[in-house]
Amino acid sequence: MAELLKGKPVADAITAKVRQEAERLKAMGIIPTLAIIRVGENEADLSYERGALKRCENAGIQVKKLVLPADVSAEEFYDTIEKANRDPKIHGILMFRPVPKYLNNVKARNAIAYEKDIDGCTDDSLAGVFTDTPKGFAPCTAQAVIEIFDHYGIELKGKKVAIIGRSLVVGKPLAMLLLNRHATVTVCHTRTVDIPSVTKDADIVVAAAGQAEMLGKEYFREGQIVADVGISWSEAKQKITGDVKFDEAEPLVEKITPVPGGVGSVTTSVLVSNLVTAAKRQNGIE
Repeated sequence: MAELLKGKPVADAITAKVRQEAERLKAMGIIPTLAIIRVGENEADLSYERGALKRCENAGIQVKKLVLPADVSAEEFYDTIEKANRDPKIHGILMFRPVPKYLNNVKARNAIAYEKDIDGCTDDSLAGVFTDTPKGFAPCTAQAVIEIFDHYGIELKGKKVAIIGRSLVVGKPLAMLLLNRHATVTVCHTRTVDIPSVTKDADIVVAAAGQAEMLGKEYFREGQIVADVGISWSEAKQKITGDVKFDEAEPLVEKITPVPGGVGSVTTSVLVSNLVTAAKRQNGIE
């Protein structure tokens, strides 16, 4: 049986550290504050929001919710973002995406000042990831994978890593984060020929394709480490599943993240950690 790389111990450790830093800032008169911008009442957004609010409360972070109607005008929407950008008491902005098409998702994410882009969604933040400079932040899910590896003492230097998925949210930025740790990275996608041969050759496999239980035992071998980023609802099984067929991979590999309770549970703790870092940067505090 594989060792389960559970997210809760990682998230709790990050949150405890964030709480200490938040208290230090409060002693200086700085209250770390997150602005949540949400359009409409999408249940997926509301679910993530509840998790973020709970994590912020546990970490001593103040939250300002900026909830807009589903038919908000473009003028009001962008004005809301700009006001949050200019407000010195707001240190980070979390905008739920996708926004309605008429608001233009690319324009919307890039309307956030990169200094306050704690979710790593702007082009400026992504440029910082690709150049390995502290400009903005990496997307939280990609960073959460790194946090799990670090927490469990998984060495990345010199390791062969196969990532399945090339999104801007996980695959591409995670590849850069891993390269910055001196791993050798292969990114697989829908046009990759014979993905199982690639994943079996890897020391570490990161599943981030967004396809429920896409990866069965034919993708893995003994001794591997698997991080499953996927999260989907299985109608057949009536439960949440990842991209990996856990029942097939877990008896075979050495270590694996569960779904739920793995990468996803670390994401909001990375968000609040980024917020405190942003507050320190904006106030010139090391």
